Amino acid sequence: QVQLVESGGGSVQAGDSLRLSCAASGRTVSSYFMGWFRQAPGKEREFVAGIGWSEDNTYYADSVKGRFTISRDNAKNTVYLQMHSLKPEDTAVYYCAVSIYYSISYYATDYNYWGQGTQVTVSS
Repeated sequence: QVQLVESGGGSVQAGDSLRLSCAASGRTVSSYFMGWFRQAPGKEREFVAGIGWSEDNTYYADSVKGRFTISRDNAKNTVYLQMHSLKPEDTAVYYCAVSIYYSISYYATDYNYWGQGTQVTVSS
């Protein structure tokens, strides 16, 4: 079992930055693919960013490319999502997740464990 706890969400103005953290416990996740997803009201959960065991392997949704950066600290069993130049359309609940069996995945169904989510609200 893996427990994931996200933190760092909040309410900000457009153009501001936030850094989300996802702390894992119960199992070392350093060798697993980790992803950040988000879900806005009335919309499906969507892939935001993912990272392999190495920070050389990072993947982003087109909507966040160049603004968001995913990273991991394997010593702390933690994954981060640094978000810059936030827009109102980034408003959503952000979830981190771990995929035990896939080395890369953009699909929520490929992930085995999820955090409870953290709200990010961006006002114009």
